[in-house]
Amino acid sequence: MEIFAFIALLIGAMGLYGLASFMAVRKTKEIGIRKVLGSSVMQILWIFGKEFGGLVLVAFVIAAPVSWLLMKQWLSNFEYKIDMGLWIFALNLVLVALVVIVTVGFRTGKAAMMNPVGALRTE
Repeated sequence: MEIFAFIALLIGAMGLYGLASFMAVRKTKEIGIRKVLGSSVMQILWIFGKEFGGLVLVAFVIAAPVSWLLMKQWLSNFEYKIDMGLWIFALNLVLVALVVIVTVGFRTGKAAMMNPVGALRTE
């Protein structure tokens, strides 16, 4: 079970990296213009972080109540009952946020540190 969970996490991170790469390529000119106008790497990372952070929050708002209801129903069938704490969902949100920060931050950081002249010269 742990191996398959790790594989699922790895596939999700690779998909997230692909999406971040696609967005970085699509916004190459915008990143170049922002760098020329004096934007720092952290400001460019914040632009991408807001987009992906919003997506993660929307996914969490949809998935958390559904998973809580399903887990509560499944756990009620056992002889010894336990309660689902909110800390489990908070921990999951923090772990997902860390995966997103590392994955998107790596790709966006590479795009933000590139020379803006190369990005603007192609157009």
